[in-house]
Amino acid sequence: MALELLKDGNKRFVNNLKINRNLLQQANETSDGQHPFAVILSCIDSRTSAELIFDQGLGDVFSIRIAENILNEDILGSMEFGCKVAGAKIIVVLGHSKCGAVKGACDDVEMGNLSALLTKIRPAVDDETTTTDNRNSGNAAFVEKVATINVKRTVKAIMERSPILKEMIENGEIGIVGGTHDI
Repeated sequence: MALELLKDGNKRFVNNLKINRNLLQQANETSDGQHPFAVILSCIDSRTSAELIFDQGLGDVFSIRIAENILNEDILGSMEFGCKVAGAKIIVVLGHSKCGAVKGACDDVEMGNLSALLTKIRPAVDDETTTTDNRNSGNAAFVEKVATINVKRTVKAIMERSPILKEMIENGEIGIVGGTHDI
């Protein structure tokens, strides 16, 4: 049901038929507590707001945003809270096309703290073995393949690195899916 709510919201977004929401009213209604039905891990890219892409309002989703939806202990802890404590029913790992972080990983960019973040995406670059030439950000098809692989790796890593979430998934208490937003 949670996945269907997101799919329906995405259809509204794609067709520019968003629900007319009273955000002030929603803020007041959620002031005493929250009960989001989904945890969405997406990129910080300014074009990929999960609330907009899935046409959701205040209090509907936990939105975790970090460059190219990478995973760390803080994000896993946030997901565990969202699902085990707050009752979210689905985890979505949402990548997107034309991702700057993926391009940076494809080009082996090194720059301050960004370097450490890009090393977390680099395994997806290495896992993409169908492209033999032009394995860099100039090859749009290669970049998109790497982004898709990274989403799949993140979904797998969530289950491997969080016994709490893995158990919930195996018991059918929550679902987990990966997807890509086409900019």
